Amino acid sequence: MLDNLAYDDSDSPAIGLVPPGVPWDEIADHIKIVHAPLIALSDDGGQYVGAYWAGTRIVVTDDLGSGQESAVDEFRELLRERGED
Repeated sequence: MLDNLAYDDSDSPAIGLVPPGVPWDEIADHIKIVHAPLIALSDDGGQYVGAYWAGTRIVVTDDLGSGQESAVDEFRELLRERGED
C-alpha cells in the first residue's frame, strides 16, 4: 500500500496523486486494497494516466494530459460519467 499520498479532494471523488517513480505494481496493489482512484505519470513521464477499481478489476485510462490539475479534472469527470463517484 502506498504511504503519504497527496490527494486532490477539492471535489468528489477525491483522487490520489502518485509521486513520480512509483512502480506500477505498487500502484495496482494500492488500488486493489483501497479501491480509491489514483493518477500517476506514465512510464515515459509525459502524460498522466488514471486508474480505479471497477467491481472486480482495475481500469486504466490513458492520455489525461501533461498537466496534473487538468488531468485530475478530466479523470474526475470520466469517473462521474461512469458512475464511479
